[in-house]
Formats: sequence, C-alpha cells, structure tokens
Amino acid sequence: MFPAIASTWALLLGVALIMFGNGLQGTLLGVRASVEEFDTTATGLVMTCYFVGFLAGSVVTSRIVRRVGHVRVFAALASVASAAVLVHALYVTPVSWGLVRLLTGFCFAGLYVIAESWLNDRATNETRGALLSVYMLVTLGSMIGGQLLINVGNPVSFELFVLASILVSMAVVPIALTATPAPEFATPTSVSMRQLYRASPLGVVGMVGQGVANGALLSLSAVFAQNAGFSLAETAWFASAPLLGGLLLQWPVGRLSDFLDRRHVLTASALGAGAIALLVNHFAGDSMVALMVGVGLFGGLSLPQYSLCIAHTNDHLQPAQMVAASSTLVLVSGAGLAVGPTAAAIAMDLLGDHGLFLTIGLGELGVGLFALYRMTRRAAVPLEDQGQFVAMSARASPIATQVAVQVMQEQQELEELEEGAA
Repeated sequence: MFPAIASTWALLLGVALIMFGNGLQGTLLGVRASVEEFDTTATGLVMTCYFVGFLAGSVVTSRIVRRVGHVRVFAALASVASAAVLVHALYVTPVSWGLVRLLTGFCFAGLYVIAESWLNDRATNETRGALLSVYMLVTLGSMIGGQLLINVGNPVSFELFVLASILVSMAVVPIALTATPAPEFATPTSVSMRQLYRASPLGVVGMVGQGVANGALLSLSAVFAQNAGFSLAETAWFASAPLLGGLLLQWPVGRLSDFLDRRHVLTASALGAGAIALLVNHFAGDSMVALMVGVGLFGGLSLPQYSLCIAHTNDHLQPAQMVAASSTLVLVSGAGLAVGPTAAAIAMDLLGDHGLFLTIGLGELGVGLFALYRMTRRAAVPLEDQGQFVAMSARASPIATQVAVQVMQEQQELEELEEGAA
C-alpha cells in the first residue's frame, strides 16, 4: 500500500491542488454572485455551464491526449483553467461567467481524466482498490479544504481569485517533474442508453436523480447561505457539510449494500435524503447547528448513491459490459448534474430560497419511489451474485468510474477463484 502511494505521490499532490482550487472557485462564485445581486436563475445557469463543459471535456480529452501526450495536455488545460479563474474578477457579468465556467468545466474534466488514467496505470491488481480509496479521500478532502479557504480573503476583491489561480497553476509542477512514464491511453467505450436502461432502469434513473439533487445543492449552497444572511465562515462550512457527510458515510452505506438487497439500501438512502431535504429547513429554524447537521446527513445519504447506482447496474451486466457501461452512466449522471443547478435556481426565484431544498428533495424522492416500483417488477439479485461496492466521488470522470468497475471485477474474480479452490 505505502509503496503504491509513494509511486503516485506527484499525481495525488497535483489532484489535491486542483481540487483545492476548484473547491475555492465554486464557493467563491456563489458568494460573489450574491454580492453582485445576480438573478438566482442566472447564477444557476452559470453553474450549469460548468457541468456542460465537464461533459464535453470527458468525451474529447482522450482524443487530444492521443495526439499530443499526457503532460502537454495536462499543462495546457491547467494553464487555461488557471487563467479562466482570473477572468471572473475582470468581467463580472452572468454571460461572461457562464462562458468561463463552460471552459473551466472542460479543462477540469480533462485534468481529471489524465490524472486518473495515469493513476490507474501505476496501480496493480493488488493496489488498485486501495489507491482508488486514497484518491477519493484526497479529492473530497481537498474540495472541502478549498471551500474553507474563502475565509482567508474578501470575496469582493480579487485576492481569492488569484489564490485559486495559483493553486491550479501549481498543480502542474508535481505532474511535470514526475519521472514515471506516461501511460498508454485508450478511448473509453460506451453502450447505448437504450441497452443500459433495459439492463438496469433503476441504475439510469437513479443516476439522473442523484445528479439533479447533488448538482443543485453543491452548486447553489453558497447562494442559499448568503441569501439567508450567513457569515462568510458559516457559508463555507454550510457548503462543505454535504461533502463531509458524504466522506464519512460513503463506506458504511456502501458496505451495507453488500450484505442486503442493494435496491433496499438505495431506496432507503434516497427516501431518507429526500425527507431530510424537505424537512430540514423547516425544523432547523434559527439553529445553525441543526441546519448544518441536516445538510451533512443529506450529503451522507445522497453522495454514495452514485456508487450505489453503478454497483446495482453492474449486478445486472456481464463482466465484459461493465467498463463500457460505466462511461454511459457518467454521461447520465452529468446530465443530471447539469440540470440540477438551473432547475433549483428557477425554483428559488419562484418560491424563495426554500426552492433549493424542494428541488433536491423531489429529486431524491423520485429516485426512492422509482426504486420501490422496480422492486415490484424484478426479483432481487442473489446476494452471492452481487459485486462488491467501491466508493467513488459523485463528480468522477469516465476514467475514475472505469477504474472502480475494474476493482469490482477483480474482487468478483478473486471470490470466484477462492470458491473454486474451496
């Protein structure tokens, strides 16, 4: 384990710096948009642009890498992403921010794809699962740390934009100086949406629903906090609470799904998250602690659903189909992530700030109710035929998701070999 981490420390450090910069940007833009009195729907569209760009970058990056090479593409994307942060401080309009966020999403998707493909190449069958877990801890932990960095400066000035730019720029250094060779890069394959839905309707619908809910909350939590009169420190912690909850509950929720019908766990987590979202703001009242705990619990139940949906889908696929299906699932989740911020922002404009919790609550309840329906249409997969849950980030790129699927396959093959030997 430790030799594997030692051989990938440069990649992990580069990813950590990227996530620090990305986390700071997301919270900073939400706060600054409120200060500049952007229309909430306009802010939601700005946030949606990031996920649209992310989807495009996830698809296109592999083609560029094959022509130019990993290090050059990584350096180019990091440079563009770093410069894009500064444009936000120069031109403070929804239109300019939307265009820049589109470009930023494209760049960050490419950075993740390259780093994750490199990480996978450095891993072995014995270390891949452990490295994936370390990678998830690094990404979520760094994202939380980046959001909290908003407390070190004034969001109305340019300093925080400069800090985010520096963090992204510095990510190039450990990657560029690494002595390990660049990996062979294969274009991710995919299966059609129709084939995937036929194999696992709940996996597809669950990916859309969790994407809508998580995209809305993670993108607009800072806007909600500012509209509610939170201080800058309170806003940072409010935005970080869902990620912290997801980090703490990802493994327990996932492991529970290995010992129960996975649909029961997905149903309970979705209905629980939906109920929390609809009730927390009402019952929290003026209690900041109650609101933080509620949002943290929501994240703890909602964020693991990405991995649950992938594991459930794989339970209904042949091993040869799993990797190809993972790319399609990422695109499905990305579509939900893109819809969520705009849908929630429109609800907030029409219904007030409570529209945010209404949107994410309905998204989660929709997944839970559909899961209940599907349990009446298909028998459960026997527990001995279920693959093992592998935790991953809800913003994973196709490469990270495919790595997780490889881990699932390797675990399943190992279990089969052990059963055969017995």
